[in-house]
Formats: sequence, structure tokens, C-alpha cells
Amino acid sequence: MYLIYQRTVLSIVMDQLGKVWKFVGDILFFKFLHISFFFRKCQQEGYFQLLIGRALLTLREVSMFLNTLTPKFYVALTGTSSLISGLILIFEWWYFRKYGTSFIEQVSVSHLRPLLGGVDNNSSNNSNSSNGDSDSNRQSVSECKVWRNPLNLFRGAEYNRYTWVTGREPLTYYDMNLSAQDHQTFFTCDSDHLRPADAIMQKAWRERNPQARISAAHEALEINECATAYILLAEEEATTIAEAEKLFKQALKAGDGCYRRSQQLQHHGSQYEAQHRRDTNVLVYIKRRLAMCARRLGRTREAVKMMRDLMKEFPLLSMFNIHENLLEALLELQAYADVQAVLAKYDDISLPKSATICYTAALLKARAVSDKFSPEAASRRGLSTAEMNAVEAIHRAVEFNPHVPKYLLEMKSLILPPEHILKRGDSEAIAYAFFHLAHWKRVEGALNLLHCTWEGTFRMIPYPLEKGHLFYPYPICTETADRELLPSFHEVSVYPKKELPFFILFTAGLCSFTAMLALLTHQFPELMGVFAKAFLSTLFAPLNFVMEKVESILPSSLWHQLTRI
Repeated sequence: MYLIYQRTVLSIVMDQLGKVWKFVGDILFFKFLHISFFFRKCQQEGYFQLLIGRALLTLREVSMFLNTLTPKFYVALTGTSSLISGLILIFEWWYFRKYGTSFIEQVSVSHLRPLLGGVDNNSSNNSNSSNGDSDSNRQSVSECKVWRNPLNLFRGAEYNRYTWVTGREPLTYYDMNLSAQDHQTFFTCDSDHLRPADAIMQKAWRERNPQARISAAHEALEINECATAYILLAEEEATTIAEAEKLFKQALKAGDGCYRRSQQLQHHGSQYEAQHRRDTNVLVYIKRRLAMCARRLGRTREAVKMMRDLMKEFPLLSMFNIHENLLEALLELQAYADVQAVLAKYDDISLPKSATICYTAALLKARAVSDKFSPEAASRRGLSTAEMNAVEAIHRAVEFNPHVPKYLLEMKSLILPPEHILKRGDSEAIAYAFFHLAHWKRVEGALNLLHCTWEGTFRMIPYPLEKGHLFYPYPICTETADRELLPSFHEVSVYPKKELPFFILFTAGLCSFTAMLALLTHQFPELMGVFAKAFLSTLFAPLNFVMEKVESILPSSLWHQLTRI
């Protein structure tokens, strides 16, 4: 019974499939009849003959027109093409130098790709792996954050003196605007309007005109001994480091009194707590700048003591990065054991890195082997364990900030460091090399070891924007931020080095080729005319051959086959 039932079901299914196949065949048959009727109607009306005739006539007219062209036309054509492509090349080159990308490619991606139905890769990647990319995005944002330069110079005693001598502005508006925001954050609070001197200074930090800020600071000092007013005068009005130190000492006297009073009242309410936080920031800033004044004036041991005391008194205020000032001062004293002790505390995997941390660690390891290092001997016998450790430390430092070696090896000229830096960027490299180049020169053979080994880092990370080795992938935002932080007369170091866009190379080749054709056509018009006609006839030869074959075959053979269908 089961076999009979199975055969019955199979016969029903086959019957239905046969009906479906017959229905599809009928549809195709009628479609085929319609197509054959269309071709037969076109043949009766002569539409195909008319279309072919028009095409042949147009081709003959084009051939006659090309044969009548004179060499002057070719000179004008190639010259105009060369001029237009040259203008496009100049614009593309200027746009690439200014913005780091091709204008044609940017327009194509932004405007033409959506019109052609392109899919945005970023949106698809975000929809598919939003959770996986969130950590890397947060890391990229943190690495592209602009930081206060812990070794920033004094605006009045150093930056302004540079402007007086050279006539150039070492600081950009963006950098000074960030400094103004820092001053408002650290040196003001909501209760400043209750004290007239602090209210004046709250407005002074927002002033863009330096003279207006200085005048406001003097006005505040006429009312009361204001620590922030002394800070502003020390930073901007003092023309020497000695004058700045004198003003900072007066600021310390006023700021210490305010700090002690607010310390006793900090638990009485949120207003007093905010005021105490402000007074703490003011006191730490003053002591740090006094230590930097002592370092500038050659009293390095005194500066080291002041920095150590400040780090012990306020261990939680790591935002000022006082340990980087301490490292530089200890290197000046050649106290390498103390430098190693500071690195052991701050060169930790859980703490943020900097060029000062990474390159100082590399310098200490290079110091152990650099005086006897020879690339020829190392290639013969191989690297020892100590040399391998030094090379790995250099590779680690170069991976973190690849711009520093060019300044340490004096392959690029140094400028005054900005007041803010971008970690892993050119601005941080300038700030580090400006103060630490002398320390590398003092260690015998250190720069030679760096010169022989630093480029090997790039073989370890061939695609630094996609994958790193010891650190996260190199952020893509450094070039844009550095261009805003660094003055316009400085050539920003870019990593990885960008290749010229395709359209710049294409327009350069097109401009050169058309200019050469224009010159040859002007010098040898008859010969170039013969070459042009031969080239065009060769170019249209396949089309002429096809049209002749179609014209000869069409009436006798092709139409006969179509009517038989």
C-alpha cells in the first residue's frame, strides 16, 4: 500500500510539472513571435537600412573632417589641453599640500559615489561591528587629545623675545586659545564675583588682547594681593626669566595664604570646595613654574628639590606631568640612577605614555652599549643581549612617536615648542627634542645607535594606521591637529608619508605629454600632421572594417535569416 501511495504522489507531481513547463514554453513562444514580428516590420519599413546608412554617412563625414584639419588645429588642441591639465595639476598640488588629500578624489567620494549607488563602508562597518570598534574609537579619541606642554616656555620672556628678534609668531591662535581655556579652568571658580580682584582676573583671562590682560592684572593688584594677577604678569609682561621668578615669588606668597584659608573652609559647602580646588591649582602652578625658573637660571639641583617636594605634597595632581620636568632636570645633572627610579614608577603599562617616557628609557638602555657599538661589528657577530635591549627600546620609542628621530639626528630644523602638544604627533616631537637633544649628545654614541636602528621600526609595522606592534595603531588625526598647533612657517612632519594621489600623477603626465605634442606639432607641422592622420585612421580602422562588413552582409544574409525565424 505504501508503494502504491508513493507512485500516485509521484505521478501527480510529474503531471503538475509538465503543465508548468508547457505554460513557460507557451510564454517564450509568444515572446519569440513578437520579436520576429518586430524585426520583420522594421525590415519592411526600411528602418535598419536607414540607421546603418546614417551611421556610415556620419563616419564618412568625420573622416573627411579629420582629413581637412590643418597642423595649426593640432597645435591649438594640444596646447589648450596642456594648459588646462597644467592648471588642474597646480590646483591639485596646492590642495594636497594644504589639506593632505586630492580634491578630485574627495569630490568623487563625497558627491559622485552616492549618486552612483555606492555604499558607505563606515556605516556598514559600524552596523556590523559597533561593539568591536567602540574601544578602538575611544582609544583614538584619547590619543588625539591635545595636552598642555609640561615644558612650555614663558610667553613674555621667551616667546615674545623670539618675535622681537625674528618678526615671526611662534604661537598659533589655536594654541593661545587653548591656553586661555586652561587658565579659565585652573585659575577661576564660580565664587570669584564675590571678590573684586578675582572678578577682574576672571575677565582678564578671557581677553584676547595681551595689553588688556596686563592692564587688568595691574588693576587687580591695586585692589588686593592677587596671586593670579602676579601669574599673568610673570607669564606675559616679564621680559627675562629673573623678572618672572621675582613675580612668581610674590604670587607664591599671596597664593599660599589663600590656599591655607580655603583649606580650613573646604568642607563647609560646595562653594568653598570649588574655591579650595582653584587655590590648589594656583599654588601647584606657581611652585612648578618657580622650579622651571630655577632650571632655566642654572640652579638645577634646587629645581629638582622643588619638583620632588611638589610631587610629594600633591601626589594626585598628575595632570601637570611634573615628572617630565623632573626627568629633564635629572638628565641635566646626569643622575641616571635617579632617572631610572622615576621611570620605574611612571613607565607602567597602566599609565599613559609620552615621548619623554619612551625616549628617556631608550636613552638609558642605549647608554649602556652605545660607546662601544659598531654597526660593522654587530653585523659580523650579531647583537648582544644588552644591544638587543637597547635596539628594542629604540624601536618602542620610535613606534610611539616616529617624528622624534629626525629632530634628534638634526635632519629637520627645530622651532620653539608650542604651549600644547599632541601625543605621538610632530608637536610632541618638537617639545621633546628642544629640551632633550643636549642629553642625547652628551651620551657618547647614543645618536649613532639611534641613526643605525630607528628606521628598522617601520619594517615591523608596515601598516601603522591599521595595526600597531607595542602600541595602538597610529592615529590618523595627528597631521590636522599639528597644523593648527604649529606655526605656518614650520613644515609639519607627516607619518606615514603620504603618497601622491593618482590624479596628481595623471594630470602631471597628461600635461607633460600634451605639452610635448604641442611643441612637436609647432616645430614639425607637416610630419606631425601625417602622424596624426595615420593615428586616427589606425584608430578608426576596426570600426570601418566592421561597418563595411555589416553593409555587405546585411541585405543578403542577415535579413534572410531574420525572415526565416
